[in-house]
Amino acid sequence: MYAVFKRELFSLLNSLMAYITIGVFLLVSGLLLWFFPDTSILDYGYAELSGFFSLAPFLFMFLIPAITMRSFAEERREGTYILLASRPLSDWQIIMAKYFACFALVFFALLPTLIYYYTIVQLGLPKGNIDGGAVAGSYIGLLLLGSAFVAIGIFSSSITRNQVIAFAVAVFLSFIVYSGFDALSKLFALNMWETVFAWLSINQHFQSMSRGVLDTRDLVYFISFNLLFLGITRLVIGGRKW
Repeated sequence: MYAVFKRELFSLLNSLMAYITIGVFLLVSGLLLWFFPDTSILDYGYAELSGFFSLAPFLFMFLIPAITMRSFAEERREGTYILLASRPLSDWQIIMAKYFACFALVFFALLPTLIYYYTIVQLGLPKGNIDGGAVAGSYIGLLLLGSAFVAIGIFSSSITRNQVIAFAVAVFLSFIVYSGFDALSKLFALNMWETVFAWLSINQHFQSMSRGVLDTRDLVYFISFNLLFLGITRLVIGGRKW
């Protein structure tokens, strides 16, 4: 499994697409955070990163599908998956290797954004006047959100050999689970369905962690969500083998 993980990670790092998507993510988040008047921290006047953490999930909806779209689709299109499947590896090992390789790249994409936190700490009045617990919780929530989008992207890539279709399906599903269920919970306000759709919405769990509160229910949700989509991916790959 480690050999496949290393192969996938180096393949992503050698891909120009990975650097373009990460560069676009950092560029857009930086512009929105510092330069655009409606979202700039300098105009907002408060030492906090809530603007970045509210914008990052929507950037992830495009960044992560661009990273994961080639994981299975390209291998099927070029016929190299047959060689991979013939190795003494289980389907789960192949899926998890690709999953962790894509997640590692998402982690690398988030690392440079720690500069934002350092800058806010230095600009605060007095210096260091920032809620570190909320920032830590938001970063953990963002990593878990990224892991969920990676699971969706891996699944989308497994159902087609066209990378563009895999990208479009992943973006659509990510939007539904993040904003779609949240909108439905508000649509069915004061109804039993409000609780159901609110629990299904990733946004609700992400916002809960962004307040600096690490609830085990949120962790269980993200773990279950990832296992669900990775399990469906396993069924797709296993069914294709048969």
